[in-house]
Amino acid sequence: MPVNSKKLSQFVVPIGVISIIVMMVVPLPSLLLDVLIALNITGALLILLVSMFVQKPLEFSVFPGLLLVATLFRLALNISATRLVLTDGFAGKVIDAFGHFVVGGSLVVGLVIFLILVIVQMVVVTKGAERVAEVGARFTLDAMPGKQMAIDADLNAGLIDDVEAKRRRAEVASESDFYGAMDGASKFVKGDAIAAVIITAINLLGGFAVGMMQKGLSPQESIETYSLLTVGDGLVSQIPALLLSVATGLIVTRSADEGDLGSSVTTQLGRHKKALQIGGGAALALTLIPGLPMLPFLIVGGGVLFAATRLKDEPDAPVEEEVEDRPSPDSAETLIGEMRVDPLELALAPDLVDLVDPTSGDLLDRVRALRRKMALEMGIVMPPVRTRDDLDLPLSGYAIRISGVDTAAGHAPPGTVLAIGDGLQGLPGRAGTEPVFGLAGKWVPAELHHQAEMTGATVVDRASVIITHLAEVVRANASRLLGREDVRALVDMVKRGNPVVVEELTPALLSLGQVQKVLQSLLDENVPIRDLVRIFEALSLRAKASTEHDGLVESARAALGPAIAAQHAGRGPLAVITLDPQLEHALLESLRPSENGTFLAIDSNHAELVIADLSRIATAAEEQGIRPVLACSPQLRPALHRLLQAGARTEPVLSYTELAGATAQIETIGVVSGAYAGAA
Repeated sequence: MPVNSKKLSQFVVPIGVISIIVMMVVPLPSLLLDVLIALNITGALLILLVSMFVQKPLEFSVFPGLLLVATLFRLALNISATRLVLTDGFAGKVIDAFGHFVVGGSLVVGLVIFLILVIVQMVVVTKGAERVAEVGARFTLDAMPGKQMAIDADLNAGLIDDVEAKRRRAEVASESDFYGAMDGASKFVKGDAIAAVIITAINLLGGFAVGMMQKGLSPQESIETYSLLTVGDGLVSQIPALLLSVATGLIVTRSADEGDLGSSVTTQLGRHKKALQIGGGAALALTLIPGLPMLPFLIVGGGVLFAATRLKDEPDAPVEEEVEDRPSPDSAETLIGEMRVDPLELALAPDLVDLVDPTSGDLLDRVRALRRKMALEMGIVMPPVRTRDDLDLPLSGYAIRISGVDTAAGHAPPGTVLAIGDGLQGLPGRAGTEPVFGLAGKWVPAELHHQAEMTGATVVDRASVIITHLAEVVRANASRLLGREDVRALVDMVKRGNPVVVEELTPALLSLGQVQKVLQSLLDENVPIRDLVRIFEALSLRAKASTEHDGLVESARAALGPAIAAQHAGRGPLAVITLDPQLEHALLESLRPSENGTFLAIDSNHAELVIADLSRIATAAEEQGIRPVLACSPQLRPALHRLLQAGARTEPVLSYTELAGATAQIETIGVVSGAYAGAA
């Protein structure tokens, strides 16, 4: 039965670690030790080469664990070699070759070379790699929340899908785990270098004592037999240790370049032909200094100059061509571009520009998230928000503009947060107002955030204040932001899934402009237009009888009746204010048509009485935390809404048809008569 290679590979590392532990206890024959030493050197060289060829550190995410295993393996070889040296006076041909041939049989030369390798590894490579790993881990962990927010913002803005967002989150988490592990793994390399010095010192003393006390050798013979083998063992261990230290440094110092180390070095050095020419010329100039040998500098300088001649010239010409191709500031193309009015604009005072700086603020990410929120809430694709600085604004001020016109403004002083609540007299700051609900507050220094919360206040950062204000402005002006092209995109979207609905409606029954006016009227009364299929079906049925605007709007509202009622009811009963029957009859008789829809032909005194009576009932309900709606007949609803709108009342007006499909419990809390019924 064939063995599954994948299952077999799962046991390689556990078996290897157990074997390493056994090596520390059980004596090994010299031949097997030679094979394991060769395996150790080859494995270290392989790890070094892989660390050079990976394009990103995460491609070698197993490196921290592999570094620990390799370090244990090398220490186990040290212990096994020490046992053979002290017991048999021979630890294999590899160690013997390093002790006699490589260092020429000299204990002093061997010790010097060994100590130099240890210093290079511990002081230069390992210390630097340890510091880089520590800083990398710290910065990676600090940047993790920002990266997660950026992924969420891209997902909310629709730039990526759920699969890509999940992949990016996993990559961010893996990167954090990797650098955290590398911070700890670098300590293995440092500890290994220290252990090498201590083990070698112990072996020197132990070998010298064994040779003289147990073997009866002279001091010279003990040094020749044991000490040289000990130095050979140290050198054999330090070579792979140095290779792993260099590999550690290469892994933790890799930047975000896409490509392996060799390709990146060649590419980036090759971009600077002039630097190579100057460097080669300088090397040749050194041959003119008396006493310096000419041949080495001629070879090096000539080689650098030859390499420079093989490189292409630096691309200066295309940049000049791009500058020449740019239109002049007075050209018609430039002027037309500057004349263009942005549908939605957020202007910031110069001292608020830090909010749009990706390194210090997340305002742009929140704006992208707001676009997704508006699409899911209102059913419109909010136009891109042009964010720019405006020198004409007062310091700490911002302005929200629709089609170039200032629609709202506010203040957000730098270095502060807005605390909303009572008991803020003891905190420094300047008085402020929450721009959406008009709640009184105070802009306090950001470092007093927790002190303000302890007073029971609600604390909001500057970006949240601006985004909340922007969202409210978009809701209140959604109809102005719904352009003809936006309607075309919505119609095309519905057509892809429900082609029959669109083909029956437009252009056969209604033009695109008429559909736009209906959708704008719905948005004017905060009715979401997400269910476009149901809206278009209702418009198709109504348009076959009449294309009168108010009738089209009422047919669409009737189709959306359950959703409209549920929107105002929330999770409790729907509080309804009704009209006195006599008042409603009188208002129906006063209806008059016009180009802009129906209106109520009543005198101002009677209108004020109706509005005042409605205001009294609604105010009493709002004091109890109830947001009521006004109910009336479908024919009266558009005109009554216009009357309340002119009287600055914001109560939603629903028709009986819309309430008929409500799933929430309906609770009547008042009847509007306003003494108008008696006068009529």
